[in-house]
Parts: sequence; structure tokens; C-alpha cells
Amino acid sequence: MQILPGTLDLLILKAVSLKPLHGYGVLLRIKQISGEALDIPQGSLYPALYRLEHQELITAEWAPSDNNRRAKFYTLTAAGRRRLKEETAGWNRMSAAIEAALRTTPEEV
Repeated sequence: MQILPGTLDLLILKAVSLKPLHGYGVLLRIKQISGEALDIPQGSLYPALYRLEHQELITAEWAPSDNNRRAKFYTLTAAGRRRLKEETAGWNRMSAAIEAALRTTPEEV
């Protein structure tokens, strides 16, 4: 399943809010927390990570990965936590509105 435009940043912020992750770990976490429904292409992920780091919503630190290779691990900043909270609230409002619209029957209009 493809993600909706504008949701990749939200998914990345959510993934790194759970624990520090390296780039490939972010892909795996998004796939895991979406019930295997979302598979983010690496070509989309790394520019988004760079953008979020540049916006100071995430920070990166080099550290050894599970296989003892140096990897850049991403964590959420305070600004990133605020953005995640705001974006989540907005997404929840939007999805509730769409759900309400789709539940509407001809008798209700």
C-alpha cells in the first residue's frame, strides 16, 4: 500500500519517537507498526530524514548498529515531539471527518 502524500514525515517522527533508530531501522519500524501494510522506498526515506534533521525535528548521532557497523541513529527533538503531537491531532481530526462522511447514508442527507 502506498502512503498518502504528506504522511511520510509523520510516520518517521512516530517511528523515531519509540526509540532511536538508524535509517533502515526506520523503514522496518514503519512496516512493523503498520501491520506490514506500509513499505517505504529507501529513495523516499533518506531525503525525508535529511529534511527532518535540517528542520531540527530529529537529531542524528553516529553509533554502532546491531551488526557492529557505524550507523546514523535518529532521535526526536523537543520540536519534533511537538510536531508529532500536532500532526497526529490533525490526522485524527481529518480521518474522523472522512470516516463520518463515508458513514453517511442517503436517509441522513
